[in-house]
Amino acid sequence: MIFGLVLFWAIRLTANWARGWNGLSHEDWRYKKIAADTGKLYWPASFLGIHLMPTLFVFMGCLPLWFAMKSSETINLIDLLASAITLAAVFIEWISDEQLRKFKAKSHNSAFMRRGLWSRMRHPNYFGEILFWIGLFLYIPAAKSNEGVWTAIGFIFMIVLFKFISIPLMDKRNMTKRPGYEEYINEVYALMPIKKLKK
Repeated sequence: MIFGLVLFWAIRLTANWARGWNGLSHEDWRYKKIAADTGKLYWPASFLGIHLMPTLFVFMGCLPLWFAMKSSETINLIDLLASAITLAAVFIEWISDEQLRKFKAKSHNSAFMRRGLWSRMRHPNYFGEILFWIGLFLYIPAAKSNEGVWTAIGFIFMIVLFKFISIPLMDKRNMTKRPGYEEYINEVYALMPIKKLKK
């Protein structure tokens, strides 16, 4: 059950990357920004910030699976809850990516997406990703593994990564390139699917 969900997540992630890949000449804007900001220190900054740190975070996010998959517990209601949350998370990522892809195909570069899931929160794809790692952690209480409780550090680090690094970076860029984005920030939360109360 766990393997199937992780495989589904991996297939969606890889397919989304492959559909948006423009060839070896393409370079993500974040890489260019890091290169501009770090100059001669680009290679260590790239290694640590782009490659090593996210890899360690994913490793930590996967740690609950070790305790869950070696458990001799039978499938229970918490397993089903963990599976439902994990599956829903992948679908949220899938739907938000599809909505964004269709929007970009029809819109001007300065426009930004605020329909569908994007009308409820600014980063539904990141919300889905965080929810996925929380879902994986829930297999720990399902396995009744007290020794694995510390692996909550995995999804906590994922929250930190998106909340304090990825989202501020994306929002700052969008505010400089997309008119009206600051108003969007004032109206819609980054990761909570509820509208902000108007002041």
